[in-house]
Amino acid sequence: MPATIEGPDFVALQVRDVQAAATFCEQHLGLRRAAVSPPHAVVFDTKPTPFAVRELLPGVDLADTARPGLGVVLWFRTTDAHQLRDQLTAAGVRILTPMADSPFGPVFSFEGPEGYTLTAHGG
Repeated sequence: MPATIEGPDFVALQVRDVQAAATFCEQHLGLRRAAVSPPHAVVFDTKPTPFAVRELLPGVDLADTARPGLGVVLWFRTTDAHQLRDQLTAAGVRILTPMADSPFGPVFSFEGPEGYTLTAHGG
């Protein structure tokens, strides 16, 4: 029987400033750091898939990249998409797409750490 992929089991964003990106995730998204992270990253205690922000891999230069992650869609489940959007707006976080209905509940996108587009749904 051939080996198969079961699905994503870890997601990380490469960033220039790990601590600033981690602070954004903690302050604006309410994420909590996992008990253990490698020295080059901050891993968050997200379920079912761990999420992290990490240093750039060798050969990666985001200095001239206006929209890192272009072409990748990263969705986060939230208990209340409307409340999260309001909190982010009040904190000055740029909302990229308006709230819309989806098969997964209300959904909107916002600018995350270092310009990554993040999508939140649920509630």
